Amino acid sequence: MVFGQVVIGPPGSGKTTYCNGMSQFLSLVGRKVAVINLDPANDALPYECAINIEDLIKLSDVMSEHSLGPNGGLVYCMDYLEKNIDWLEEKLKPLIEDHYLLFDFPGQVELFFLHSNARSIIYKLIKKLNLRLTAVHLIDAHLCCDPGKYVSALLLSLSTMLHMELPHINVLSKIDLIENYGNLAFNLNFYTDVEDLSYLQRHLDQDPRSAKYRKLTKELCDVIDDFGLVNFTTLDIQDKESVGNLVKLIDKSNGYIFSSIDSSVVEFTEVQEKYMKDDEFVQKTSKTR
Repeated sequence: MVFGQVVIGPPGSGKTTYCNGMSQFLSLVGRKVAVINLDPANDALPYECAINIEDLIKLSDVMSEHSLGPNGGLVYCMDYLEKNIDWLEEKLKPLIEDHYLLFDFPGQVELFFLHSNARSIIYKLIKKLNLRLTAVHLIDAHLCCDPGKYVSALLLSLSTMLHMELPHINVLSKIDLIENYGNLAFNLNFYTDVEDLSYLQRHLDQDPRSAKYRKLTKELCDVIDDFGLVNFTTLDIQDKESVGNLVKLIDKSNGYIFSSIDSSVVEFTEVQEKYMKDDEFVQKTSKTR
């Protein structure tokens, strides 16, 4: 039984930085980690990846040979990977004995709520390699500063949860930078708990740009409320306590904590406390911000 994370989210939400920081943190607490880069557009990796999709296909080659733009090229690359899933399976087999897996996916959001290829890739790996994966969906925390963008982030999160059908954790990333974008209309708990969006609708009505879409906004908020699935946890990738709290949630969602109770307790007591005393983690992650 192999555990890991499927790291997804819009462009700029911090997926690559997250994979870099998370791999370092998990290594510090005693886990062997393998990062798998499945983003063919990511040619500047701050981490050492065990598997790189560019060994199979490159986005630049696809765009040149097929006269496609970056979005069409990414869809083509995911289709190609799905048809050549045996390549990825063979690469993963030496790792699944003793590694924790981090899959770094592209930032094109259509791949995760519209197209089926990314989901098919994940489900084939789960079935053939007996993986236990959690989807970690990153949303840039600065979207909370704009009510309209926040509603869009909620809809994206909900659509992705329903489409992917995996254990799922929504994360407001870069929470340490949120004050740089202005004051929030409500306290942070309002945005993480997503309990009553009627307050947000009244705030949107005060904006002349969104007032004319009042009825549409209300219907969208009602859909989000009716499902009642979306909430967020926060993350500062440079803060070891913040990363540790997120890891605990992920371990519960994919079952890692139940697979080896004794080792999990050790990781988050003796080992974690040891590394909380130094700045090695902060220094490494801050270099990639």
